[in-house]
Amino acid sequence: MSDREAEALVAVQTALATTPVVHAARLLSWFGEHSAGWLLLGVAGAAVDRARRPEWTVAATSVVAAHAASIVVKRVVRRRRPHHAQVQVLAGTPSKLSFPSSHASSTTAAAIAYGALTNQPLVPILVPPMMVSRLVLGVHYPTDVLAGAVLGAVVARGVRRVVWGRR
Repeated sequence: MSDREAEALVAVQTALATTPVVHAARLLSWFGEHSAGWLLLGVAGAAVDRARRPEWTVAATSVVAAHAASIVVKRVVRRRRPHHAQVQVLAGTPSKLSFPSSHASSTTAAAIAYGALTNQPLVPILVPPMMVSRLVLGVHYPTDVLAGAVLGAVVARGVRRVVWGRR
């Protein structure tokens, strides 16, 4: 871990890691684990909004695709999770690999895809809290969450373009 990233991570934890914030961060972590919460929202959208079921299915597919892409990149890059004397690790993780954040990837893909379906600006509402939660929990470096968000955006837009063209 670079000294700057360690300093940034410690600063975030020092400023924000109060009991209520850590609790909220753990809830976000649980919801976003393996993109399951976002996938379930897409499935629910497809079940409820039958007229736009194909659109919901494509949106949910982009969430899964973003998660899968992040796993592939993690296995190629193989960056280890934060390990620094001043960084508190406040949650368990399914792997020791850190780059990019799969939570940030799937959340960004969900925010873009579901935001397009609901005509709501979901990116600024959903993505920053998930990104910050990964730092509060001490399980990612700042560049991990930034790269995860970029990857999620690229995948969501790519899936949409492949399936629907430029519409």
